[in-house]
Amino acid sequence: MELMSHSSAFLLPTIPPDHRPSLTYALVVLNQRLPRFTPLLWKHAHLHLCADGGANRVYDEMPLLFPHEDPSDVRSRYKPEVIKGDMDSVREDVLGFYANLGTEVVDESQDQDTTDLHKCIEYIRDFTSDIDKSNICILVAGALGGRFDHEIGNINVLCRFSSMRIILLSDDCLIHLLPRTHCHEIHIQPSVEGPHCGLVPIGMPSKSTTTTGLQWDLDNMEMSFGGLISTSNIVKEEKITVRSDSDLLWTISIKKQ
Repeated sequence: MELMSHSSAFLLPTIPPDHRPSLTYALVVLNQRLPRFTPLLWKHAHLHLCADGGANRVYDEMPLLFPHEDPSDVRSRYKPEVIKGDMDSVREDVLGFYANLGTEVVDESQDQDTTDLHKCIEYIRDFTSDIDKSNICILVAGALGGRFDHEIGNINVLCRFSSMRIILLSDDCLIHLLPRTHCHEIHIQPSVEGPHCGLVPIGMPSKSTTTTGLQWDLDNMEMSFGGLISTSNIVKEEKITVRSDSDLLWTISIKKQ
């Protein structure tokens, strides 16, 4: 089974030059409170999208992260390349501001069957070449917290685009999918994440999951809702390995800086 490596080095001020895996990042901002480290994600990303009302968050909240700077300068500096969604949340003044700066506005109000995050993931998938797709990692800011149905919708996007690297982020934690098609190495960044973590089967029960590097490792364990799931676990080593016969959600806490 092919090995897939994971790292949260995008939470570091500078990604080490020898960092593996070497990824190209895209950032999607949703309509939830911006994580405090959003400027860092923005710096690392090569493409920046706002999902509908996420543009309001960038316009309103990004200047609050730079209280000693002119808000208009901050807004001009943090200009998304794309605003995409069904346009039921973004304000007209915000849309006009970014459109005047050259932001592409993609109105998909005719599509009410997919979420705004889904629409943005499709844009990134279609925007990148076939070569880039295997190397791109999508960071989703404001994906957790707020309405539970929104959170579940965002997690569903992980499953619908299981072949793509997508990481859901809030101030407190991150979540991404560990596809059952691979065995996984998770390289922990102890200065910015942990120690609390969890592994949760998604889509189907796991008949066999094995890990190393956790305080409570799993040894060919079954996991399912209504039975055992590995929540409130703790990372003990800087490399975690996971092998499972089902897709799993990996979550880990993000430290307050």
